[in-house]
Amino acid sequence: MKKRGLFVIASLILMLISATLQAGGLKILFIGDSITDGNWGSGDGKPSSERTLWDMNHIYGHGFMYLCASHYLGEYPQYEYEFFNRGISGNSLYDLEKRWQEDVLDINPDVLSILVGINDINRYLHGDRTSPFDFDAWDKKYRELLDRTRQENPNLKIVLASPFVAPTGNMSENKDFGEYDKIVERCSAIVEKIARDYKAVYLPYRQMFNDLLQRDPTSQNTYWIWDGVHPTAAGHQRMADLWIRQVDRERILRP
Repeated sequence: MKKRGLFVIASLILMLISATLQAGGLKILFIGDSITDGNWGSGDGKPSSERTLWDMNHIYGHGFMYLCASHYLGEYPQYEYEFFNRGISGNSLYDLEKRWQEDVLDINPDVLSILVGINDINRYLHGDRTSPFDFDAWDKKYRELLDRTRQENPNLKIVLASPFVAPTGNMSENKDFGEYDKIVERCSAIVEKIARDYKAVYLPYRQMFNDLLQRDPTSQNTYWIWDGVHPTAAGHQRMADLWIRQVDRERILRP
């Protein structure tokens, strides 16, 4: 009788372990523009539904998102984290809204990381500029997307990154750089305020790159950001380092 009881207990334990393994770990989703995209799924800017989802050589792209996923998957296999890249090159905040259901809500992530803004600014500066950049509308839309996601998952953890721009490469000769930087600074402040309001992790990438350019200058100003917008391998590594450091500090992915 005693042996039978032990057998039953052992069977229950195995069932629980099996159920846990089948359930998988936390789902971590990165969404944004080309900086997040990194040509994941051999995308070339295509919608997520048209990308290669089976080829594990390209599933995360080649940017900071890939480095973050590699870190956690390599260091903590026991947690069976699932990472999703849903960055699409050229996207603005309003483009994210159009695909939010398919690329965010349908996946139902436990952790959502967002980096967006530079394409909103780029489109404004290349438009007619008949009115100022609408910061209030941008702020409201950002919050609406977060609210929709929190309604689906009240326990959602959020990571918000500031947009950034730098006077490097071609951007160093762009007559509009001052305007770019001014709007980026304001959008970064908006993202920081949203992060506080939603108790999210905030990643001050604009400040990080400004500090790198001043503190660690190199013979070529393209060392960290090659065209004023897109980071190099070195820049992506620093972005991943900051993401991991800030997320670990809040113990979002580690017990």
